[in-house]
Formats: sequence, C-alpha cells, structure tokens
Amino acid sequence: MITTRNRAGDLERTCRVLVQLSPVPFEILVTADGCTDETVETVKSIVPEARLFINAEAWGSIASRDRMIREARGELVFSLDDDSYPEQLNCISHFTLLFEQNPRLAVLHFPQRTDEFPQTLSQSDFGPQRLTRSFPSSGAVLRRSTYVELSGFETSFFHAYEEPDYALRCIGRHYQVMMSPLVTIRHHFATLDRNEIATHHYHARNELLSAVMRCPAFYLPFVLIYRVASQFRYAGTRGISWMVREPKWWWQAAKGIPRSWRKRRPVSWAAYRRWLSLGG
Repeated sequence: MITTRNRAGDLERTCRVLVQLSPVPFEILVTADGCTDETVETVKSIVPEARLFINAEAWGSIASRDRMIREARGELVFSLDDDSYPEQLNCISHFTLLFEQNPRLAVLHFPQRTDEFPQTLSQSDFGPQRLTRSFPSSGAVLRRSTYVELSGFETSFFHAYEEPDYALRCIGRHYQVMMSPLVTIRHHFATLDRNEIATHHYHARNELLSAVMRCPAFYLPFVLIYRVASQFRYAGTRGISWMVREPKWWWQAAKGIPRSWRKRRPVSWAAYRRWLSLGG
C-alpha cells in the first residue's frame, strides 16, 4: 500500500519497481490523498489493476493507510511511501516465511538506503535482526489481523508518530515489532511537499498525546515534562527560529488532551519500560 500527495514523478518510479516484483503481490493499493497533479493517471497507466482510493480533500497519511489496511484482502500488508521501494524483487518470499514462523510478529520492517542520510547509500551491514520500538511506514509489513485487533493507527494524529504509538500497543499485548536486514528499502526521500518544522510540530504534539493515552498514571507527569523538554532541546539544535515557534505545538497538544484522555488505554509500566528500552 502507498499513500501519496502530488508526487506523481516519485510514484511513477516506485510503481515501475512494484510491477517487477516476483512473486507478484496479491494486490496493490494506492491512495491519492487530495492530489491535484497527474497522480491518478500515473497509477492507472503503470498499475491499471491497482485498487485506487481517491480523497478529494486530504485525509492525511495516517487515515489513508488505516483505510487501506482495513480494506486489504491479504493478511500481510507491505507499506511503502511514494518514493520508496524494496531493492530485492523477490522480497515477498523473504518476509512471508518470518511471519509464518512467528505468530506474535505484528510488524516487520527493513533498513533503508536513503538520501536523507547519504552514508546509508553505500552501507552494507545494517546489523542483526532485532526487536525495535518503532518502524517506518516507508518500508514495513504489518499483520492485518493484529492491526484490526489493536484498533490500528491513531488516525486523529493526521501525520507523524503513528508508528511508535502502534508499536507500544503491540508490545503491551506481547506482540513483536522487528527489524530484519533480509530486505533493504531504497528511499529517495523526496523533498517536495515536506515541511520540516510542521513535521516536527506534528511529531512533538502526537508524541505527547500518545503518552496521555498510553502511559501509566503515576509516571505520566514525568513523561510529559520529559517529552516537552526533549522536543524543546531538539528545536534548540535547529536555531532560534524553531525555538520561538515551539508554543504552537504546545497549544495544539493542550487542545488535544481532553480527547486523548477520553481515549486513554494505558499499558502496564513493565510494557512501557520494555518499549522504552528497545532501539528505534
């Protein structure tokens, strides 16, 4: 599945890889999320058999992925971005076996060679297979039945932080989120329509609201203070223009706390601590 917004050129490159996969995917799902370019025509011309979802107005990446996972006909859903694709054309045969062998595996994700971090483009060793506390939707396989069981992504986030929030709930129910180097993802990381500070605000707000929903009550005040401080510290590394705009996401988070509190389903402290101890 892929959700995309006005990046037809990147999507075309990814689609041309997907039609070469062997074995072929059971189906390909694409959401054109408020697109005003030639995205729809690109999908229809390269992958005419794809199930195409067209949002006249943008739903956001999270809600778009949530719908596609729920409507998928297969049990394993391979999530990609419009600018990412697997480097191994036989990748499906690699990862299906791991899910068959491990019924507690909820998410399997893969290392990425990305222009965002140029050193990864020539990297050959991504370390051993290991459990993690998050995953990138630009290269991850999700078990659909587990996703539905756990109520899926928090769609109110709109964009950013849905992956660690979902991973935390997986770990709280004794499921696994795992990174495997059996497959690698080429992520071109297109800069079009990416706003770094807006993404930072989404991430910081949603990280705090996730804590409101998931963290045990006794530890919640300490976690909230830490989240605000760590995000402010990060903003400081980007300069004064970022720091002075931090109150924007504070206000957004404050407005979202009542709704998040009503949806509160905390995990145990043991699970929360186990999640924190894992690498990204």
